[in-house]
Amino acid sequence: MEPLTTFADSSLSEIRRDLHRHAEAGWKEFRTSALLAAELEALGYEVFLGEETVDLDSRMGVPPSDEVAAARERAREEGAPEEYLDRMDDVTGVIATRTFGDGPTIGLRTDIDALERQEAMDDDHRPAAEGFASVHPGEMHACGHDAHAAIGLGVARAFTEGDFDGTLKLFFQSAEEGGRGGKPMAESGHLDDVDHLLAVHVGLDESVGTIVSSYDGPLSNAKLDVAFSGAPAHAGGQPHAGRNALQAATAAIGNLYGIARHGDGATRINVGRVNADNAQNVICEEATMRVEVRGETHDLNEYMLGRTREVVDGAATMHDVTYETSLYGKTTTFENDDAVVEVVESAANATDGVESVITKEFGGSEDASYLIRRVQERGGTAAYLGVGGSNPDGHHTAYFDVDEACIDLGVDVITDAVRRLAES
Repeated sequence: MEPLTTFADSSLSEIRRDLHRHAEAGWKEFRTSALLAAELEALGYEVFLGEETVDLDSRMGVPPSDEVAAARERAREEGAPEEYLDRMDDVTGVIATRTFGDGPTIGLRTDIDALERQEAMDDDHRPAAEGFASVHPGEMHACGHDAHAAIGLGVARAFTEGDFDGTLKLFFQSAEEGGRGGKPMAESGHLDDVDHLLAVHVGLDESVGTIVSSYDGPLSNAKLDVAFSGAPAHAGGQPHAGRNALQAATAAIGNLYGIARHGDGATRINVGRVNADNAQNVICEEATMRVEVRGETHDLNEYMLGRTREVVDGAATMHDVTYETSLYGKTTTFENDDAVVEVVESAANATDGVESVITKEFGGSEDASYLIRRVQERGGTAAYLGVGGSNPDGHHTAYFDVDEACIDLGVDVITDAVRRLAES
């Protein structure tokens, strides 16, 4: 299966499969961004790329420069248009805007990044059986962002002939996984004139035909990278001469899980990654770990993050090592605006193929929260909606997939909702 070198004349399902096959993890979505940008400009949209789409100082969890350069070169080899790669200047993501009339500015936020995980390659997994599983080892669209990108492009196509009195802004956001890309895009300035914003997610264990008009109340989240530095020594001959970074890390882990829960609401903590590349007969001098905390509110998340830093400091002091911390990613929480939710419900109920319209609490975290709150803080309204995708396995698993019928259904509902918001 040859990679697409243009999205023109391709169906949304074909585009989704091409993106799935060429999955790109956060801040590495060069091919995805370039192909989207080329199609959007051909449709008549003004396109912003690279540094134009984010506040650079707010970016988190950016890979090392050699990894970014390798991802950009891979995109070039896989047919990404040179013109758009050059315009990106090593920063991924796309914002497209087009004015059709004097009405309000409506925004749609989709995300485009894949996860850093290996995709299943056996015949029980449809993408593998049908030839569109990821060809990039350790990168996989295991959360439906390939379908999100296709939905965003489908909405752009739906309005090329007008039939909309207002301005449409499309946000194709990088690095949602880990909560790294939402805040810098929210602080780019492009959200400041948006009157109404929609954000969308497919799957989430709902079947095709189900529309979630309101995913509300996600947990606020922060991911903290920790690096302990000690001193090596021979573990047999001079154990007293070393300062054990791994011992500090393990002390921290036990105490992190012992942080007292808060009476004001739900809190979470998890140590998801620990690494100490060290021989068994050497006192460990370097150990790293990635911690995530969550809270039902911003304040609860800050409580967990603050206590985490105190525990790390205490473990380092106990074992006489130094440490550094850095935020890998962060999200906040939000509440949907009832007026927008009602519009989504009306649009869904009027769309052929929709069988049920429901509301749900958001069990996880989402960095669309920053874009939603940016719009709300400036007097606009927003809502986060879901489109059932009949995913056969859970999000973030090696067997994740969606029924592509959800793409056209999502486009139809969102397109109708945009029109209704412009008239409201």
